[in-house]
Amino acid sequence: MSKIHILDARFDVRAPLTYAPGLKAGFPSPAEDYQHDTLDFNRDFIRHPEATFYGRVEGSSMIEAGIQHGDIAVIDRSLEPHDGDIVVAYVNNEFTIKVLDLTHRAEGYIELKPANKAFPTLRIDAGDGFEVWGVVVWTIHACRR
Repeated sequence: MSKIHILDARFDVRAPLTYAPGLKAGFPSPAEDYQHDTLDFNRDFIRHPEATFYGRVEGSSMIEAGIQHGDIAVIDRSLEPHDGDIVVAYVNNEFTIKVLDLTHRAEGYIELKPANKAFPTLRIDAGDGFEVWGVVVWTIHACRR
């Protein structure tokens, strides 16, 4: 099971950002003017800073969703979780990151699904100790470790 460790979040720091408009995955044109701006998580990525947290992913149960061991998940606790959302859940006294499946709610249970066939689906029944702690809105993935 992939675990997630909640980290301290600071939203008052701006990082310099150099970018080319319409960034392409090919070769950039040398004629394009490069612009300088700042990367501001509050402005660019975080809708609810007072309810947003970071978590470091541990494990490989979400690998097919592009979430790998060591990635940082940006978690918004103010969002209502919907079917199919990637969520951070508190199950059996630990945090886990999984896909929320609400399709069995009428039958009295929900499921937390991994994005890796090597891991089992977690069935959560009405009496289980369970909480959706937050909705994952972004992940930060290192391309080179």
